Amino acid sequence: MSGPSRKTLLANVVCLGALGWIYGGDLADALRARTAEVSALLAPPSVVRTSIVLGLSGVGLAVFLSGLLRKKPEGFKGYRLLPILLVVALFLDLVLVEGKTPLDSPELGAVALRRFQAEAQKLATVEAVPSREQVLQPLVDALGAPPYLERGVPVPAYTLQVRTGCEGPARDAPGTRPGTLLYCVARDGKQAWVTLVGLPAEVRFGAPALLSVRGEPRSAAVRTQVPEENDVVPGIDLEIPTVVDGGAATSASP
Repeated sequence: MSGPSRKTLLANVVCLGALGWIYGGDLADALRARTAEVSALLAPPSVVRTSIVLGLSGVGLAVFLSGLLRKKPEGFKGYRLLPILLVVALFLDLVLVEGKTPLDSPELGAVALRRFQAEAQKLATVEAVPSREQVLQPLVDALGAPPYLERGVPVPAYTLQVRTGCEGPARDAPGTRPGTLLYCVARDGKQAWVTLVGLPAEVRFGAPALLSVRGEPRSAAVRTQVPEENDVVPGIDLEIPTVVDGGAATSASP
């Protein structure tokens, strides 16, 4: 009895590290999402599923170490448990995520921001942008649910906060819940800026903050419509009949 080969030993170490990194990280995220004010997650990872995988990983490790200490030969089936567990767990993960969106929370938040801006732009006139909450609220309702968790619970819907007399997009959002669209209208009513409260793209857990990338808030602008130029009707030369001596009629242009 000489124990497992180096290849088998290395494969088990890699599989154990992958199981701990993937499912240990999921378990940590699930537990942290329950206490964090805002989590950039579409749904909390399953504590039960990750705990089962980690528990089976512990069993596989115990069997592997038992075979290693007793110098079981290469054909010992206990050396195959961790690789098999990793393959099965990843396969089940692929089945469970089938049909789900591949976008993460910052990307989905940016999509919602652009959709709202595009629909609000359609309501703008040549004189002013829409500024009444009653007019804008149906656009917010059509966005669905924000891609964030609040204390581990999915935020049910986007909300709207209209601000007036602004000189640019909002730069802070104190006391604002995640999933809030900040609609800031300029003093002259001819422009508005939209930002979203969630988390910075580089942050997964924390207090509510503006959706930003590398410290720069993501915003979209709504502007008044550009007036169309009046159609110019080309001149038409009319021939006006005239009467000359002898009763013969001729024509002349004016």
